[in-house]
Amino acid sequence: MRPLALAITGGIGAGKSAALAAFARQGVPTASSDEIVHRLLASDEEVARAIRERYGKGILLPGGGVDRRGLGQVVFADPDELRWLEALLHPRVRCEYAAWRESLARLPTPPAVCVVEVPLLYETGAETGFDGVVAITAPPEVCAARACVPPDDRAKRLLPDEEKVRRANYAYVNDGTLDELDRFVRSVLAELAERG
Repeated sequence: MRPLALAITGGIGAGKSAALAAFARQGVPTASSDEIVHRLLASDEEVARAIRERYGKGILLPGGGVDRRGLGQVVFADPDELRWLEALLHPRVRCEYAAWRESLARLPTPPAVCVVEVPLLYETGAETGFDGVVAITAPPEVCAARACVPPDDRAKRLLPDEEKVRRANYAYVNDGTLDELDRFVRSVLAELAERG
């Protein structure tokens, strides 16, 4: 039986990774779209070839992987280039987590739930591939303090938090303690178990 698939989404610095880790602490299998993208850029030969053909060899690292920082400078400055990169990467990311979910279903004792962090869930229309969505938000000053990327136009491309919360099955304002986050995650899992 395939596990129920939950997606975690939210804005930059909202604490999506902390929420993913909270599900992992409860024994739930987890995956991160960002980690899949990083792996594709580091080691997928087709991705590297497409990026090299578009931007030249200067965008590659000595080992053959893609220079993520250099690529970011190119694509985040040009919406057309960003769309091209997303068209290259997003289908591969979706295939990877679909295959991961199927591998969980083939386990002798499949888990009841699995969780994937998908920052651009609604923006890419990927919510249809999940059984439920958890929207993670935080006050703007908390997000700004947590964000490890320099300010740029990325946030403008995201749906507002209010819209994410409205569309999601579950929502959490992630500005408290890890214990509070863990309690929220346990409550989501308990509700899912009741739905059966």
